[in-house]
Amino acid sequence: MKDSPATVAEIQAAIRNVPDFPQPGIQFKDITPVLASPRLFSGCIELMIDGLRPGMVDAVVGIDARGFIFAAAAAVRLQAGFVPVRKKGKLPYRTHEQSYDLEYGRNTIAIHVDALKPGDRVLLIDDLLATGGTAAAAAELVKKVGGRILEISFLIELGFLKGREKLRGYPIRSLVVY
Repeated sequence: MKDSPATVAEIQAAIRNVPDFPQPGIQFKDITPVLASPRLFSGCIELMIDGLRPGMVDAVVGIDARGFIFAAAAAVRLQAGFVPVRKKGKLPYRTHEQSYDLEYGRNTIAIHVDALKPGDRVLLIDDLLATGGTAAAAAELVKKVGGRILEISFLIELGFLKGREKLRGYPIRSLVVY
């Protein structure tokens, strides 16, 4: 008998809270128990792409590094290409770069200049929406290479950090919101 599909409540219950990691005062959301369960991991992917079918998406763009896990699996299910957005200096070919502010300092991410074709329909995926800086920078990179974002999908959203505000104009899906 086939297992029933995983629910958001089951996925949320499996996310482990690790206090004071990586520094005091941070409550780290550990997704490794979700990934360790084939049923929960598969359920995450199904819920993150719900309503999308093969042929509707040309590429799934994943944000370095945990976003790769979900984006690659979603790309396989959607029969679409997978495109990585990586930290500056990690991609081997010519890139477009986008910088964004962190709580303390700045960071830069990159995408290959030929990662997408003009007009490609894109699903952008990351594991976590916090302040929105990384996702907003990734969305800008997708636009720079000609892609059109259909939706941005996250496993977890830290709603109290108001990251959605930096992503206005994009449809956003978050499975678990804290």
